[in-house]
Amino acid sequence: MSTPNAEPDLLYSEEEEALRAAVRDLLTDHCGPAAVIARTESDTPHDPALWKQLAEGMGLAGLLIPEARGGQGASHREVAVVLEELGRAVAPVPYLTSAVVATEALLACDDAELLERLASGRTLGALAVSLTTAPGAAFAGVRVENGSLHGELTSIADAVAADVLLVPADDGNLYAVDADAVTRTPQIPLDLTRPLATVTLDGAPGRSLGPAEPAVRHALRAGAGLLASEQLGVADWALTETVRYLKERKQFNRPVGGFQALKHRLAQLWLEVVSLRAAARAAADALTTGHDTDLTVAVAQSYASAVAVHATEEALQLHGGLGMTWEHPVHLSLKRAKADSLAYGSAGAHRDALAGLADLPAPTSN
Repeated sequence: MSTPNAEPDLLYSEEEEALRAAVRDLLTDHCGPAAVIARTESDTPHDPALWKQLAEGMGLAGLLIPEARGGQGASHREVAVVLEELGRAVAPVPYLTSAVVATEALLACDDAELLERLASGRTLGALAVSLTTAPGAAFAGVRVENGSLHGELTSIADAVAADVLLVPADDGNLYAVDADAVTRTPQIPLDLTRPLATVTLDGAPGRSLGPAEPAVRHALRAGAGLLASEQLGVADWALTETVRYLKERKQFNRPVGGFQALKHRLAQLWLEVVSLRAAARAAADALTTGHDTDLTVAVAQSYASAVAVHATEEALQLHGGLGMTWEHPVHLSLKRAKADSLAYGSAGAHRDALAGLADLPAPTSN
């Protein structure tokens, strides 16, 4: 582990590259674009068979959970590699919401029983806080009345697939609630591979896990920091596929990619993706070491959304008429990039947080 004053380690280790190769091979075989598109057209956007292979077969659901709690005892760096590959494939699995955000909330509460269940991959968890909530922002809670929970929470990512919901309440505590004890009403999201729902609690029983605020802040910070790696995967796929297509597509008997104007656009996009890789890796390393974590996560999320959206918009445009078809997967990546730009706080919210952390005054209007 890095020392407190060490520079962030942005390079991938041999173990991380081996993990990447294993995850990519699995996704290549079981999560092709046609399969993902078919999922978005069905009533079950999540792929339970793929989740079982990732979570149980490879043990990825418990990467952040200590071995004493049934997990792998790995770090955020390994999780970041997994999320890069899931982002490249726009994989319809609740990895970020269950194996990262819900897990981080439970780690903050040190709830052994639920951690062991999530580590196995056979139980899915979801933090019942709106997906758009930034670390440090206010979040909604439900009422506690006569020992039961009442209220409504909106835009909860992957709530329909979850087995247990982690619900903040007005008494300041976080509660574990069996998903079958609440009403989950699906919402229509832009990104159909990460479904949202409204959660209604009408006298639902819950088990107190501990103080909600530190657990939620801890979870949202990890979610925002590691979301940058998912956005990196989305952007890198868009750039790679666009370069490949422009090398093959010909006009006037020459590859389209040889046109100077397009080469300039691709070169600019490459610089943006490389810079995003550095920011995402720095965020994953900071979450691992605990050094300048809030600042580094804010930097990554201040930059990541614009790059992922730009990369996928360029991919759509430069694929021409092919990119506009439903059969081509670029629309999946564009929707994921657009939805991710609001997840765990907008870029503007993170810039505001970054200004405060760096003690920079906000601009004043004349």
